[in-house]
Amino acid sequence: MFDLLLRGGTVVTPHGVNVSDVAVSGEIIAAVANSGTIADDQAARVIDVSGKIVMPGGVDPHVHCKWHMPLPDGGVGYTEGPEVVSRAALYGGTTTLIDFAARMEEIPIREVIAQRDEDWVGNCYCDYAYHLMLLGDIEPPVLDELKDLLVDGYPTVKIFTTNITPSRSGRMVHFGDIWEVFKVISRAGGLGVIHAEDNDIVMHMYEKLIREGRVSFHNLAEVHNTLSEDLSFRRVIRLAEAEQTPLYMMHVSAGTGVKAIREARSKGQPIYGETLHQYMLYNSEDYKRPNGQIYHTYPSLKSPEDQAELWAGTLDGSINAVATDEICCSLQLKTVGDRIDDTTGGNAGVEPRVAVMYQEMVTVRGYSLSRFVDLVSTNAAKIMGLYPRKGAIAAGSDADIAVLDPTVKKKVRLEDLHEADYSPWDGHDVTAWPVITLLRGKVMVENGKFLGELADGKYLKREIPVEIRSGPKL
Repeated sequence: MFDLLLRGGTVVTPHGVNVSDVAVSGEIIAAVANSGTIADDQAARVIDVSGKIVMPGGVDPHVHCKWHMPLPDGGVGYTEGPEVVSRAALYGGTTTLIDFAARMEEIPIREVIAQRDEDWVGNCYCDYAYHLMLLGDIEPPVLDELKDLLVDGYPTVKIFTTNITPSRSGRMVHFGDIWEVFKVISRAGGLGVIHAEDNDIVMHMYEKLIREGRVSFHNLAEVHNTLSEDLSFRRVIRLAEAEQTPLYMMHVSAGTGVKAIREARSKGQPIYGETLHQYMLYNSEDYKRPNGQIYHTYPSLKSPEDQAELWAGTLDGSINAVATDEICCSLQLKTVGDRIDDTTGGNAGVEPRVAVMYQEMVTVRGYSLSRFVDLVSTNAAKIMGLYPRKGAIAAGSDADIAVLDPTVKKKVRLEDLHEADYSPWDGHDVTAWPVITLLRGKVMVENGKFLGELADGKYLKREIPVEIRSGPKL
């Protein structure tokens, strides 16, 4: 007896797309069978999903919940936590989030993880994991501790090659320390996840534009520019090549970054690219729109030509995942900064991500359902060591499932969303929308009704597969 049967949907599986039935027992997918094979009386509940798309729950490998940010009064506050972001994610068909455990003071990394657990454990509706984030100078004891953590379920390490803005000194990891971290990552079977910009170029451009009086945020693309991405990507890639370190390049924004990844992959390097839906669909001209800060994250939006390269990368394997760089805050906080050196990064975008990408990939560009699912779910699960538990509709996988209704033709409306009091996607056309979301077999959202509980989310310990670390697998 199955607990749930999803009957007759267009099911996206690792082996292709077919009209099938999906049977769920407990938290696991028990069977994927030809439609009509399993009788109704073999399941406690049957949901007819004919005419709908049944896909694995989305995986967003890049979010920031309860992240510190400046307040208008000069103090420091926090963005919305996982209790808000995970709920919105589930409404949007995403069932797994990966955030960061950032070492912002000189304490053991395990203490950093314990502090992060206080934010997440019992406060998240969906499943989640952390990237470890190293900042500033890396002391030798940190490297020793890192060796154990990488093999204990925390295999991804976030590194910045820039301070991003002049006020954020201490964020950048110096190149020698990156070298030492890469050695540890390679030996322990981990993965480097990199925010790569050339700090000299970025800080030079801040100084130059401030000196010239061109301080409006409209000029951000000049500061966080394509040359910076080119130089930093190639430097990091060369160092990784020397140490045989697998890389995941976060939020690729420029064509120069795509080209650097493409060239490295052609030589057999294990390197993967992530971009963001705002980079793919907004460019630097959008800064000129009302409240143009809402389209910004770091690095900056770039040109239409850069966007074209990002889209090309989704077809040739240079771009493997579309994430959000989620920062969920109020419109007031998102727009409080209006200079090149104080504009708030990140976006409230986790809820509409799957639907927006379906519209742009499947409806507008004719991508197959399989390629779309790879880019919003499966590839991230594979790269981050979650597959086939996550990112697959297959027997034995977690029953994380999103059911999309492709008859929904509408515009994204702020009042229908569940994140912030603004959305950069308000008014964007969509041609499908998630109507049912399952997390490990539990119906979390059904026809607009939220059924989840804060205790539902579980932490996911991970291990990066050998094939991902050995070469450009995807």
